Amino acid sequence: MFGKRTETSSIEAGTRTRSQTGIGIGIGTGIERRSLTRGQRGQTTQDFVVGIGIFILAMAFVFSFLPSLITPFDSSAGGAEIAQADRIADQVVTNLSDSDRPNEINASEFEDRYAGRSAAELRTELGLRASENGGETVAFDRVNVSVETLTDGPPDEQYVNSTALAAGETYNNQSAASAARIVTVADEEGILDDGDCEPACRLVVRTW
Repeated sequence: MFGKRTETSSIEAGTRTRSQTGIGIGIGTGIERRSLTRGQRGQTTQDFVVGIGIFILAMAFVFSFLPSLITPFDSSAGGAEIAQADRIADQVVTNLSDSDRPNEINASEFEDRYAGRSAAELRTELGLRASENGGETVAFDRVNVSVETLTDGPPDEQYVNSTALAAGETYNNQSAASAARIVTVADEEGILDDGDCEPACRLVVRTW
């Protein structure tokens, strides 16, 4: 009887030990499976592709939309064109005015020196870049010089005299660099024009 009881106790102890060992392995294994597995995170390859696709589309929309916000404040004219327009405006005012009245231009002299001439014809007078091609002068620089009123209004009403007080190429609202000088206009007898240029006008030079 004592031998059977001892054998039974040994079997129960072994069973209890194996059960505890199994529980320990199961718990340890369960903790490891909870760490980082794709199945437990609920993320698939399709989810990743869709997320990256939405992100790329959002970034493309931002980069394509931002330039439209800056465009109204941006100008295609470079620094060279702006400097050239400013230089020509100073040159025209200096050539048509005297030291007593530095900002007074003579209408008759403007007509004799500049009016009705193209950029190719004004290349020497205004220092424009030009080249001879088959006996014809081709100007690389486009310029328009006009005397305008200071009042706002329709474009046709802003020019004082588009025949006598305008020179260079025709300006049709294309993108160009511009420089302006406030001037008064006198006739050939030195009498100030009290009509369109009352109290003053604006000499505008545009280059493109």
